[in-house]
Amino acid sequence: MWQEGVEQAANIMMMCRIRDTNGNSSQCRPVTLCQNRYRTRIHCFGWRAHGATAFCEPRVTGWERWSLGLRDEYYEMINSDECVPIGHSVNANIATLNGMMVHESAEEAMRRGIEGFKFFGYSLAHYAVCGAHRPGRTKLWRRFQAIKDDIKDTADSGSIGRPQIVCDHLISYAHVCIDQMIFIQQCGVNKREHICEARELFADEVMPALKERQNERVRRKQEELEPYKEAALARKPLMPALRETDIPNIEAMDIVLGRRTCKDYASAGGTFEYPTRAGAIPIVSRETCAKAASID
Repeated sequence: MWQEGVEQAANIMMMCRIRDTNGNSSQCRPVTLCQNRYRTRIHCFGWRAHGATAFCEPRVTGWERWSLGLRDEYYEMINSDECVPIGHSVNANIATLNGMMVHESAEEAMRRGIEGFKFFGYSLAHYAVCGAHRPGRTKLWRRFQAIKDDIKDTADSGSIGRPQIVCDHLISYAHVCIDQMIFIQQCGVNKREHICEARELFADEVMPALKERQNERVRRKQEELEPYKEAALARKPLMPALRETDIPNIEAMDIVLGRRTCKDYASAGGTFEYPTRAGAIPIVSRETCAKAASID
């Protein structure tokens, strides 16, 4: 069901490109699937040519061998004749996520960032695995405060620390073929100024070293995958272009009700009888609307 929904949403975005006020049309963005059952779904990621978001930790024993094996399976599916993109592009990338808070002091970075990242993990467990709550009444933060010191395992928190430590940690992900990193910063009661400071320090002292390696890696990868991307997109069946005559003209509520009742709905006490709706929102007159009706 989810595959059909994603595919049709991508079709709609391609068929009905919405233009902004400058006349630029929107494009169908690359599709990425977030899935905690990464080990069992990797074939699906590659088969439908969308990006994969994995929950993974390169410091875990044996993870590198496992990751490289799944990477090979992922790209084998993208390069195979069975690959048919779910969207209108081939997004051959593997992503993961980390808690992130950078500071010159490792202790201060942990003080600022680790509690919020622990709350993120607790929230996932509560809503997806083992929690129950009364909507609008249960105070999840209060529950977390009672058990936060029991949470000893803080996997994926390696991007919380000093700039050089964070840089080395992220390079270790690149070594096991992770293409993209999603940072979790906004959970819990993290302060905005701390988040901004961390991002500035990351941009100044961490990102330059990562970009040096990334540019060449991306270029080489694109060259290797380009013929397979073209072949995959050629196998995707395309829907016919949307004809102008297929687009219905949607009328305002008062017009429809007026037609149903065979009378002028506004003069009979309709929704928009009063031009300003009690002064809250000014509504233009029907005569003014009629002047603009012929303009697309």
